[in-house]
Amino acid sequence: MLHDAGLPCPVVSVGSTPTAHAARDLTGVTELRAGVYMFFDLVMAGIDVCAVDDIAISVLTTVIGHQPARGWTMIDAGWMTLSRDRGTAVQDVDQGYGLVCYVNGRVLPDLIVSSVNQEHGIISHRSGVDGVMPDLPVGTRLRILPNHACATAAQHDRYNVLPQDGGPMQIWPRFGGW
Repeated sequence: MLHDAGLPCPVVSVGSTPTAHAARDLTGVTELRAGVYMFFDLVMAGIDVCAVDDIAISVLTTVIGHQPARGWTMIDAGWMTLSRDRGTAVQDVDQGYGLVCYVNGRVLPDLIVSSVNQEHGIISHRSGVDGVMPDLPVGTRLRILPNHACATAAQHDRYNVLPQDGGPMQIWPRFGGW
């Protein structure tokens, strides 16, 4: 409309991961702000832009303790690692501060990071789910899928990349700051 009105418009910017994922023709667009497109996250899974299995970012954490009477497993990943983003809280499925997976990426059903402080998190069953917590001994390594990939990645200075072909881990430094 600006072009049609004779006004200069050297930058035409559109944004969002859903736009990047669904767009079929970006004629005239000079910038696409794709957000979490390269990783996806639980917010995107919650609005059906991707499946949980498509999420390509996780935080590796270690079980550091238990409080069986409360149904808690403690981990060494808190908001300094995961972020405090609660983007799924308003969605049909609240994923707490992240979805819990085995180290190989397989989701542990109905387990979420339900609470975080600066350096530690608590894993428990999601609200409304009863049952015995799985046996996760101290020292067990787990992966947490984040609510918001950007907020989680911003907490770290690099990505530890696991190649799909099983090759050696690569370290990719990331740019930080605004």
